[in-house]
Amino acid sequence: MSNFQLMNKTLKTILTTAGILLLLLFLWYFSNIVFYILAAAVISVVGRPLVHMFDSLRLRRFRVPHALSALLTLLIMLSLFLAFVMLLIPLVAQQAKAIAQIDTTSLSNMLEFPMGKINQFLHETGYLDPGQGISDILVLRLKSILSMNTFAIAINQIVSFMGSMFMGLFSILFISFFFLKDDRLFFDGFILLVPEKYIPSATRVLREVKHLLTRYFVGISIEVTSMITLLTIGLSLFGVENALLIGFIGGLFNIIPYLGPIIGGSIGILIGIIGSLSLGVYGDILPISLTIAGVFAVSNLIDNILLQPIIYSTSVRAHPIEIFLVIIMGGSVFGVVGMILAVPSYTVFRVFLREFFSEMRVVKRLTENM
Repeated sequence: MSNFQLMNKTLKTILTTAGILLLLLFLWYFSNIVFYILAAAVISVVGRPLVHMFDSLRLRRFRVPHALSALLTLLIMLSLFLAFVMLLIPLVAQQAKAIAQIDTTSLSNMLEFPMGKINQFLHETGYLDPGQGISDILVLRLKSILSMNTFAIAINQIVSFMGSMFMGLFSILFISFFFLKDDRLFFDGFILLVPEKYIPSATRVLREVKHLLTRYFVGISIEVTSMITLLTIGLSLFGVENALLIGFIGGLFNIIPYLGPIIGGSIGILIGIIGSLSLGVYGDILPISLTIAGVFAVSNLIDNILLQPIIYSTSVRAHPIEIFLVIIMGGSVFGVVGMILAVPSYTVFRVFLREFFSEMRVVKRLTENM
């Protein structure tokens, strides 16, 4: 190889590396826009079967225009979301009313003896100063939280969040419509960033990723709906108040693998305890807590045996141990968000490995079932 060819190859490598770094910097700087695009892509993937259904409708010579199919799909998905929100608002308001009805004096009297024992233990171990109690510390903490400065900051943050949320929602819906209308839009935009010699491989990768992620997200939607139904019916059979609210929260948190059921169950038990406290029936706290915990345990057992193997193993075609390790790694690096995105990210990664590094033994092993 001549010096000129070597320099040319080195220059190409440097330019390619610089281009990749600039692209990563661009994605990081405009991460909110990247999130809008990815969220819209997920919506389009989930809504694609509905678009095809509307496209196939015929009424004599009338055929639903493709743009109208995309719009109807988006409106249906948005209506379902708003219906859930409108259904939850009265339940949340009822829960707030229940909290306001708690007899604090009676509750304080009930907790006086156990709190006294706790204070005594903390005094003996030196964690509290003489004459100081847990209630005093809680009051001081509440005063600092509820100070005017903190309140003003919280109001500003809420206003800023609401503005960002509405802007983000509008952006996602706007992009989603065009992704639903033209299913090649995201594909063509991605291909523009790929070097020409890799376009055939990139095309195969995108098609496989789209197929697997469609199955995955549709499966997740079915799983969440099934869990909401199981929890709501189970809690209703045992006469637990706010069964729908607890069921919805439990089903929604089930999106978070492994950790989600624990969080959802804890919130459900807390809601059950608040209901007992508002009625002044302190003796029902333990039975209701055990009932809610039992319903969550049975529902998640059904989920683990029937639903998750179909969704995680069949839809993304990976071994359950692989999925477990990937979720743990995603959670350790990016927290809860990492756990939610671990499986779809791993799916994309495996398809990429199979296409470009299929000669490696470890890659063959990881992708043999795809």
